[in-house]
Amino acid sequence: MVSIKQFQVTFDCAEPERVARFWCEVLGYVVPAAPEGFATWSDFERTLPAEQRGASFACVDPSGVGPRLYFQRVPEGKVVKNRLHLDVRVGTGLVGEQRVAALEAECSRLVALGAKRVRLLLADGENESCLVMQDVEGNEFCLD
Repeated sequence: MVSIKQFQVTFDCAEPERVARFWCEVLGYVVPAAPEGFATWSDFERTLPAEQRGASFACVDPSGVGPRLYFQRVPEGKVVKNRLHLDVRVGTGLVGEQRVAALEAECSRLVALGAKRVRLLLADGENESCLVMQDVEGNEFCLD
């Protein structure tokens, strides 16, 4: 019998904390508690060598159900389309104009957080409508 494995989703980015805090707002995730012995993550960061400060950040589902999201600084910028992206489920169970209205409402909220609207893909008989967006560093994701 195959056992269920836990996993985390890792993002390569230039500014890990900024991108992590964006996704906390999108998904209702939280920043985990600082390591034992430290009051804040800033306190912990000050103990690291200069080149490691700000190199990573994480956020977690406060209910413990969703995967941990980990953000790591990389030197290169994003060049091409993501091979993997998140679908943020905001229109589940909705169809037609109700679904599009829910997607548009969430899009407006996320644009105010720094996301960019790319395009609305309307239902085509096989797939329901979804809205393609980019996060604060240009990584694609969909409102579905």
